[in-house]
Amino acid sequence: MNQYLTFYVAGEEYAVTILKVTEIIECVTLTHIPGAPSWIRGVLNLRGAVVPVVDLAVKFGLPQTTLTRRTCVVMVEIEHDGDRLVLGMMADSVHQVVELGADQIQPPPSFGPKVRVDCIQGMGVSGDALVVLLDIDRVLSSIEILAASLVEELSEVAS
Repeated sequence: MNQYLTFYVAGEEYAVTILKVTEIIECVTLTHIPGAPSWIRGVLNLRGAVVPVVDLAVKFGLPQTTLTRRTCVVMVEIEHDGDRLVLGMMADSVHQVVELGADQIQPPPSFGPKVRVDCIQGMGVSGDALVVLLDIDRVLSSIEILAASLVEELSEVAS
């Protein structure tokens, strides 16, 4: 059994392995970085570290996430070229932690998802519901990760 944190983005339920999640924080005021890609909503100060926050809705080609009292930032650690990078993912709300066995995970569909299929680890079957299991290390391409780290560096220089 593996544990996954489920959350909503634009009304759809997604999940990432709990092993990649470091914490969940209330969506605070983000500092916008001029020239950053549209899917980077800004940066936040997390105990002295500048962390880029990705709006997954924009990343998936959907309208920007509307901030509500339930909007939160899921902090995740991703791996890129052997380095660890901490990013925030904006979510409409966090739902729950679910345990899924191998028999409850189906391969990703070959057509129709709102995200690139190579970013989908599988489809979790929880009761009657399907949950899109994201491979968070692949959600952002190498070029996009470089852009996020440059945004982090630029905001550190500016402060």
